[in-house]
Amino acid sequence: MILDRLARAVDDRLRLSPLTRKALAKVFPDHWSFMLGELALYSFVALLLTGVYLTLFFDPSSADRVYHGGYAPLDGTTTSAAYASTVRLSWDVRAGLLIRQTHHWSALLFVAVILVHLVRIFFTGAFRKPRELNWLVGVTMLTLALANGFTGYSMPDDLLSGLGVRIIVSVVESIPLVGSWLVALGLGGEFPSDEMIPRLFVTHVLLVPAVLVALVSAHLAMVVRQKHTQFPGPGRTEHNVVGSRLYPSYTLRSLALFAWVLAVLFALGGLAQINPVWLYGPFDPAQATSPAQPDWYVAWGDGALRLFPPWEIHIGGYLVPAPFFPGVVLGGVTFLALYAWPFLERLCTGDRAPHQLLDRPRDHPVRMGVGVMALTFFGVLVVTAGDGIIARLLRVPVYDVLNVLRVLVLVLPPLAGAPAFLLARALCRGDAARLGELTRADLRAGRQPTRRPGRDAAEEPELPAPDRPGERIEIWPDGDVWRWRYRDEPSGVAILANRAVLTEQEATESARSAYPGVDQVTVPGPQPPAPSGRARTALRRLGNAALGASLLAAALRQRRARRSGERGDEPGPR
Repeated sequence: MILDRLARAVDDRLRLSPLTRKALAKVFPDHWSFMLGELALYSFVALLLTGVYLTLFFDPSSADRVYHGGYAPLDGTTTSAAYASTVRLSWDVRAGLLIRQTHHWSALLFVAVILVHLVRIFFTGAFRKPRELNWLVGVTMLTLALANGFTGYSMPDDLLSGLGVRIIVSVVESIPLVGSWLVALGLGGEFPSDEMIPRLFVTHVLLVPAVLVALVSAHLAMVVRQKHTQFPGPGRTEHNVVGSRLYPSYTLRSLALFAWVLAVLFALGGLAQINPVWLYGPFDPAQATSPAQPDWYVAWGDGALRLFPPWEIHIGGYLVPAPFFPGVVLGGVTFLALYAWPFLERLCTGDRAPHQLLDRPRDHPVRMGVGVMALTFFGVLVVTAGDGIIARLLRVPVYDVLNVLRVLVLVLPPLAGAPAFLLARALCRGDAARLGELTRADLRAGRQPTRRPGRDAAEEPELPAPDRPGERIEIWPDGDVWRWRYRDEPSGVAILANRAVLTEQEATESARSAYPGVDQVTVPGPQPPAPSGRARTALRRLGNAALGASLLAAALRQRRARRSGERGDEPGPR
C-alpha cells in the first residue's frame, strides 16, 4: 500500500507511466545472437561486483613488505606491497581466492563476448547506416576492455605480469622521438618506477571503468532510440521488428541469462585455477620466466613481436627498433581499419540507405573473405604466443616452430579467405540453402560476377502486393478500439500489432508504415458470445438470488449477535 501510494505520487509529478509503458512494449528479436550484448553487459557487472571486493584488500604500492601468511614458501620474504597483498588475498582472506579468480574469468569472458559480438555485427552488416556511431562505440569499448584487462593483469607485480609490462614499455619506447617521453609520463619515471603500480591501479579501478560505464550507457540509449536490427524472414521488413516484448518475456529471458552468467563465472572461479601468482614469485627486473604467455586477448600482440624478424632501420638519423612495426604499426593499423570499415564499405558499394534488416554472411562475399582472412591472421598470432609451450610439447627447437609459424601467418590467411569468398558467392548465386547443399554448378556460378546486395537492395523498391501472393493486412473493430495484424497464408505466419488504436484510419496508417505495399482488408471483429438458453439464464438468476439471500441472512445474524452482546454487557439491577 505504501509503495503503491509512493509510486502514484511520483508518477503524478513526473508523468513517467506513459514512458514506462512505451519502454516495456519495445520489441526485441528472438534470435540467440542478439543476447551477446546482454552477455557482455552481465560479465561487466560481475567484474564491477568482484572488483569492489578486491579493492578492499589490495595494496597498490611498490613499497617493501615482509609477507607473513598462509603460503609457507613465501613466509618471511620481502616483496612489494602489491604482491604481498595479492598473495594474502589468495591465501588468508575469506573467499578471497574465489572472488579474485572469478574476477579474472569475468575479464576474459567480457573481452571474448565483445569480440564475438563485434564479429557478428561485422558479418551481418549491422554497422551500416544508421548505426555507424554504435559501431564506433563498440570498437572503443573493445579497446578499453583490452587496456583495462592488461592493467589489472599487471597490478599484482608478480614475475609474469612484470615481464608483460616490460614488453609494453619496450614497445612504447620504440616510437621514434616521443617513445621515452611517453614512458616517463605514464610511469612517472624509468621502468620500474615507484609510481607504476599506483598509476596502474587508478587507471584500472577509476579511469577506464568510468569511461566504460559511460559508453555502455550511451550504447544502450542508442539501442533504445534506434529500431533493433533483425534477420530477414516472413513478416519482417525494414519498417518493423518481430519478436518478444521487453516485459515480461524478454525480461525473464535476460534475467535467466544473468543468473547463468554469475553461476558459470563463480563455478570457474571456484573450480578452475587461473593466474597463480604465488607460484611465479615477485617481479625482479633481472629475471624472466620461460615458457611464458599472456592472456589470450593480448596474445596476438605478443605473437606478432615473436614472429617479426629483428630488423632495425634508421630514418633521418633516428633508430626505429624492431618492436615498432609489430607492436605499434600493426596495432594502430588494426584499430584504424576497424574504425574506418563502415565508411570504407559505404564508399566502395555506394550504399547510403538506412538498413534495419541484416545481411546473411553469404550476401556480401567481399566482406566474408576479408573477415575470414583477418580472423585467420590473428588466430595464427595468438597461437604464436605459445610457441615455447608448442616447442616443449613437440620436443623441437623453438626457432623451428617460429619459422613454421612465419610461413603460416603469410600463407593461411589467403588460403582461408579465398575459399570463403568463393563459397559465399556460390551460396549467394545458387539455390543451395546451406553449405552442404552446394553443387558443382553452384561452385561454377560462384566464379561469375554477382551483384552487390547493398547497392541493389537500396535501389529496388518494395515489391507490391500482387508479386507477394498470400500476404495481407487484416483490420477489424474490437469494441471501442481497432486492431490489425499481418498474415502470410503460405507460411502460416500471423503477427498481431502491439497496440490497439481508436479509429480505423489510425489502424490503416500504422499498418501501412509497418508493411508498405501489402494489401489491407477489413474483416469482421470477434463474434460476441452466444446468448445463453432460458434454462441456463433461469439457473443463473436463481443462483444470484440465493447468494444474495445468504449474504443478507449472514448480515442480519451478525447484527443480532452484536446487539445481544451489547445487552449482556449492561449491568443488571442490584
